[in-house]
Amino acid sequence: MEHSGIKVQFIGSIEMFFDRGTHYEFLSLVQELAAPGEMRHPQTFNFEFKNVEKQHESYHGINVKLRYFIRVIITRRMPDIVGEKDIWVYSYKMPPENTSSIKMDVGIEDCLHIEFEYSKSRYHLKDVIVGKIHFLLVRLKIKYMELSIIRRETTGSSPNQYNESETISRFEIMDGQPARGETIPIRLFLGGFDLTPTFRDVNKKFSTRYYLSLVLIDEDARRYFKQSEITLKSRKHADTSSRPFQVSNIQMEIVNAVSDNKNNIKSEKQGYSLTNEKDIQKTKNYINHVNLRDIAAHAAEERLEKSKNRGISAPGKLSAQLEAEKKKTRTMLLDDIIKEKQIERNLKQTDLQWN
Repeated sequence: MEHSGIKVQFIGSIEMFFDRGTHYEFLSLVQELAAPGEMRHPQTFNFEFKNVEKQHESYHGINVKLRYFIRVIITRRMPDIVGEKDIWVYSYKMPPENTSSIKMDVGIEDCLHIEFEYSKSRYHLKDVIVGKIHFLLVRLKIKYMELSIIRRETTGSSPNQYNESETISRFEIMDGQPARGETIPIRLFLGGFDLTPTFRDVNKKFSTRYYLSLVLIDEDARRYFKQSEITLKSRKHADTSSRPFQVSNIQMEIVNAVSDNKNNIKSEKQGYSLTNEKDIQKTKNYINHVNLRDIAAHAAEERLEKSKNRGISAPGKLSAQLEAEKKKTRTMLLDDIIKEKQIERNLKQTDLQWN
């Protein structure tokens, strides 16, 4: 195949759907891949566009599309051969941490007075909108209240300007008549919606803005609404590749088991078994200073005193109660004696092993 040259282009353009698909290129770079000649077999050409400033993020809206793409052109005497490949560009810009909150005071004279507040005016696409609505005066019969996210796309310039509004989502945040002084909390997660960053006068061709719309509907189906603009930006996810490697719990247990096994083998070769000396001393002190039988007897006296306080005063009932308490105390004393003797035997065996 004979050709008059091969070139590759990197292009950024804005396409207006309403204007018969008119294209406006804001970025255009060209590289020559091959001089005029003849191509007899498949060939590979390497190219590179270094340090290209992509000032706008890719966008596909209702009436406009901002796209970046690679175009390869093989020039011939006959119609040229053209191939294109789109590239989606993200612009990661974090909103400032200390953004001002949105506070507004709206109402109808002598009928309705409300204050609403959002924690901030700038959000990333996976953020959470937190706010509250406070009713100061309510003389209207309100049926319910909604909160909507609205995307407004503006394309072209005056007098040929087009506006398109789209409701991304609508939530009912209150049902029924609110009382004076009542506060309605707002918590809206943005991660589940198909949102884009905010665009303002991109190349003087289009804008895309987002609004929070608060709507109150009364029993006569009249609507009272107020909108406030918010700014959305993309946020780059944290890179986890540089985090230090952590050994899992299972691996740690295996390592500890192997270490304990080695220590036991070493101790057996030396002719004695390891015992925790601190635990032995703690057990001896406990036996020497605490009399288990005294504790059980004291507990029996407390139970008898509680029974008297509950009003058990009849002779028959009191005798039966005393007999039951005595039997219970004897059982506890026998158990304590058995436990004490068992501890003493264990200590003797431990001392023999240690010596």
